[in-house]
Amino acid sequence: MDETLHTNVLAIDGGGTRCRAALSMAGHVLTVETGAANVMSDFDGGVAQIVASLSGLAMQAGVGLEALLRYPAFVGLAGVTGPEITQRLRAALPLKVLRINDDRPAALRGALGAREGVIVHCGTGSFFGAQIDGAVRFSGGWGPVLGDEASAQWVGRSALRLALEAIDGRAQKTALAAALLDKFKGAEGIVSFGRTASPAEFGALAPLVTDAAGRGDQLGVQIMAEGAQDIARSLAPIGWKPGLTICLTGGIAPYFEPYLPGEIQTDIAPPSGAPLTGALDLALELARECSR
Repeated sequence: MDETLHTNVLAIDGGGTRCRAALSMAGHVLTVETGAANVMSDFDGGVAQIVASLSGLAMQAGVGLEALLRYPAFVGLAGVTGPEITQRLRAALPLKVLRINDDRPAALRGALGAREGVIVHCGTGSFFGAQIDGAVRFSGGWGPVLGDEASAQWVGRSALRLALEAIDGRAQKTALAAALLDKFKGAEGIVSFGRTASPAEFGALAPLVTDAAGRGDQLGVQIMAEGAQDIARSLAPIGWKPGLTICLTGGIAPYFEPYLPGEIQTDIAPPSGAPLTGALDLALELARECSR
């Protein structure tokens, strides 16, 4: 295999909101960002975003697309749940040397680097990961219907549910509930939106909730506290003990910190890097394997 294939590597990190791609070449890293790439909710759309990102990298690097597609690539995507979808992706993507996984290993490696600890990843979706005693373990990440507690889409969906409960008198009609009812022009609009909304569209409502909670809105605080409870009860089963590093990753995760128990807050530390950084590390591992 050509030596350039061992020094030039590709990394893809795709989720429900966007797809990030990187090319490490001659000591420099180029990046491109495109649209959502959750291959469970939209397989063809996710593949199209990956292909677009590869074309963008080739253009930035000034190399032919065919040459770029021969570089070892690590592809980590939301929605990769098993061998069947992995094989379908392998057949659909034009990359010649690739390793496919879900989006969790790259996020874990990027956040912790060589450190032992756990990550709480709350973006459009959510999951938990641990890197302890040389072993890697994950939980959660089961998608918007059966899981993804404390994710942005869960926060947005919970806010709409409580706004409807406020109409029924089962929840207090706070400023947050009133704002959502006004935004969607009443209960009918909320129900209509909820019937077809994507995880990313639910997640786009999360800033309304975090802002409201920051102002002490009862429903906003309730949602954030419930999410923090889900986070707290998910750590021990993956091996976390007091004293081990906890990294909060993903756009909404840091907003849960004030609602977490004190012993958890004490161990929170900044991530070493982003998921795309972790994906590049995993791509380099693949390249080293190819060179043996």
